Amino acid sequence: MKLRNPLAGFKYAAEGVLHVFRTQKHMRFHFLMLVLVLVLSLMFRLGRIETILLLLTISLVLVTEMMNTAVEAVVDLVTQTYHPLAKFAKDIAAGAVLMATLNALAIGFILLPRNPRQTFDAYIGTRPPDLVTVTVVGFLLLMSLIIIRKVHGGKGTLLRGGVVSGHTALGFFFAATIIFVSPNNIARAIAILLAILVAQSRVDAGIHTVREVIFGGLLGTLLGVMVYAIR
Repeated sequence: MKLRNPLAGFKYAAEGVLHVFRTQKHMRFHFLMLVLVLVLSLMFRLGRIETILLLLTISLVLVTEMMNTAVEAVVDLVTQTYHPLAKFAKDIAAGAVLMATLNALAIGFILLPRNPRQTFDAYIGTRPPDLVTVTVVGFLLLMSLIIIRKVHGGKGTLLRGGVVSGHTALGFFFAATIIFVSPNNIARAIAILLAILVAQSRVDAGIHTVREVIFGGLLGTLLGVMVYAIR
């Protein structure tokens, strides 16, 4: 009996995310809003609780959009002709997306600072935001940019290939994290070396070209510098 690859489920799930992004314009809009919200959360120096609320809200909108797409696909598979129940199912799924979006707008309005000028003044202040929160937001922002770039590049999957090396981008992002966080120069040097080894492995394996690896490295490094410079 052939054993099933335990990572196969994750691969299929990643393909599902990319498929929805490619085929649904609303999903592409949601991802753009996701990037904007994550950047603003860093600029406004939101705390851990506020960031958790934002992430839960964003996840709810994305999940309902994906479920809406799944319902539409199943209904179209069952019937290609008009049926009241088919319309009913699609309308309910679309209504779920609408409710999640309205909820996101409400939470965003509640979290919106009453005085943006004071918030930016506090941003220049001395108290740094929570390191874990900043790192998680930076990681999610990087993954969102990788997905957007890979889909618009028109080749590869989320885990393999594409116009940008996601592994390299992540490697250099975490290397930048260690450089900004750790005072140990040896740890910093090891982090840079490991990121370079990750990039080289993607080229040696024939998964990415040198150009795609360089682009990934620049993306991860620049995003890391931006995130921790704000901190």
